[in-house]
Amino acid sequence: MSTIDNDFQLAVTQHRAGHLHAAEHAYSAILQVAPNHAGARHLRGVIAYQSGRYAEALDDIRRAIVLEPDVAGFHSNLGLVALALGRLDDAVGAFRQAVAMQPEVAEFHYNLGNGLKAQKRFDEAAACYHRALERKPDHADAHNNLGNTLRELKQFESALAEFDLALALRPHSAEIHNNRANALNDLCRRDEAIAACRRALAIQPGFYAALNNLGNALKEEKRLDEAIECYRQVIQLAPGFAEGHGNLGLALSDHGFLNEAVQCHRRAVELNPAAAEAHSRLGNVLMVQGRHAEGDASYRRALELDPGDATTHSSYLFWRGYLPGASLAGLAADHAAWNQIHAHSLKAAWPARYSPRDAHSPLRIGFVSGDFGRHPVGYFAIRPVEALAQAGCQIACYSARFRNDDLTSRFRAASQVWREARLLSDPSLADQIHADRIDILCDLSGHSAGNRLPVFARKPAPVQITWIGSEGTTGLEAIDYLLADQFLIPPGAESYYRETVVRLPETYVCYEPPLEAPACGPLPALTRGGVTFSSFNNLAKINASVIATWAKILNRVANSRLALKYRWLNDPTVQNRLQTEFEAHGVSGDRLEFSGWQPHAEMLARYQTIDIALDTYPFVGGATTCEALWMGVPVVTFPGETFAGRHSFSYLMNAGCPDLVARSIDDYIELAVRLAHDLPGLARLRAQLRDQMHRSPLCDAPRFAAHLLETLHALAPR
Repeated sequence: MSTIDNDFQLAVTQHRAGHLHAAEHAYSAILQVAPNHAGARHLRGVIAYQSGRYAEALDDIRRAIVLEPDVAGFHSNLGLVALALGRLDDAVGAFRQAVAMQPEVAEFHYNLGNGLKAQKRFDEAAACYHRALERKPDHADAHNNLGNTLRELKQFESALAEFDLALALRPHSAEIHNNRANALNDLCRRDEAIAACRRALAIQPGFYAALNNLGNALKEEKRLDEAIECYRQVIQLAPGFAEGHGNLGLALSDHGFLNEAVQCHRRAVELNPAAAEAHSRLGNVLMVQGRHAEGDASYRRALELDPGDATTHSSYLFWRGYLPGASLAGLAADHAAWNQIHAHSLKAAWPARYSPRDAHSPLRIGFVSGDFGRHPVGYFAIRPVEALAQAGCQIACYSARFRNDDLTSRFRAASQVWREARLLSDPSLADQIHADRIDILCDLSGHSAGNRLPVFARKPAPVQITWIGSEGTTGLEAIDYLLADQFLIPPGAESYYRETVVRLPETYVCYEPPLEAPACGPLPALTRGGVTFSSFNNLAKINASVIATWAKILNRVANSRLALKYRWLNDPTVQNRLQTEFEAHGVSGDRLEFSGWQPHAEMLARYQTIDIALDTYPFVGGATTCEALWMGVPVVTFPGETFAGRHSFSYLMNAGCPDLVARSIDDYIELAVRLAHDLPGLARLRAQLRDQMHRSPLCDAPRFAAHLLETLHALAPR
């Protein structure tokens, strides 16, 4: 053996023993004598990589490959360096070269899987991990990373199985216990997820990623105080961990502390300005507060950073309807862009054919929603779904809901098929719907949270409809129809909707009055010494123009008050901001009443202290309008041109209350003032509203179901 070969073997021994400095010095000495020694060049590059000096590593390993291009390990290690530098295409190319040269080596397939996973090519990554495990079944890291990849593909049960296999090989790995907790959380097995996080923390105290995931599981269980404490500990352990700040912001927001939530999300953005999710989370909480311009800017930044994120893009579109000045033309263009970016390419995945439908067989109707429960969509959808089932239709519900309740049970009882859609990826859910031979598939979300529009973009059913839960056009060429009525979409507005507009004969929804609603009670103004106006709407709907309009009404009605009720109104900072805005219009803070979340029955009872409800604009009330009317409280509305601006118009017209619909903002003010100055008339209206609404098309379930069934049969595939 030559001196150089001997020196090289000694250097390799030092390297393997972990004496990196000595080994690197030895490799460098060899290269001074033999600059074309590919092995020394390569391993010096490996030490530079291990030491975090990636530019040096890249140079040495590339030069080694020039000297000996046929060594698979050189290419694989070049890929590792490129991956560390974020050069994902280069990394994947290098890993593919190594695999091509030595396909029997499990580690090369594993590394390629990691590169593809970093590119978010999860199907391909999973295939690579499987190939690695075929060659080396005891590769714990491959099982672990396969589990993480399967989670991305929404194959949660399979992911959990991989983590279990990884733990069998490495039972004391805090990281794997933590990853297993994530899969359990995905499956809503919260208690087990919490236990797995605690196991990870027992193995590795101070493991902030596990503490963060413990907070996530507790937050989903609505154990918000415990979750917030977890996130605060995370931030103490890792002040630079942006995700911890963001998660604390989410928990604080859920708990009603919006101002502190904004601060947390801003800190997350500062720590990781390139993270699109941090910007979208900040945008969401700003929108919730009614800070529309700031929120819109945050969402725009998120989309600049990750234009391919369909979920963030949907959230951006959803909030666009809240912006003052929202127009049909602008919303149509925005939604068309979503289709072009996220859906148009999926046209290639449309089935070549659908199973022919026997005209004499029951109509198979599928509904996709995350709101099959106590949610405005659930309240409007339950009676039609039950009526369709009673009429002989076969109902399939694809539920993306995480927390079920008594209303969920009613949806399940009305369904011949119930699928937990949240457990399925978009392609898998589309395949399942197609296999279920659905005739008409109904979207009940639009671009709201938890929507599955990428499933609809794959056209799993021959006829697809968007209905309750949508706030106008989805923009999708794959959705054929939009169900509305003459009030929501007036004649002449059809061109602003990508779908064909189908108007039901009277109302587009059927409202189920809540069983827990108390009696309406007498007019409060008769004993309270003044009229109490109200809005129980989402704070995001209360913009500067709305506040200015409401202030004009209050200033013209002596001794009047305004009661605002919504889940975040317990936050003093939110109260102070609203008080300041009203005071700028001459309305003192002592004329404002604030209240936060209450159970549904208690919230409805609060209307026993309300005389007149004032609708918001341009995004009007939905279920809140119906609830107020059911409690005998008239709702004054000014319908705009957008779909989201006309719900109350439809409800009031169908409930026989056209006199509560204003033609302009000035008319809105005059109408509210006139009602407030006619207490006898207001008392009579209160006494009759519930019965009037009960007998109207808005609450007549059999009548609505007959219209809906006739319409669906007309739209069914032939």
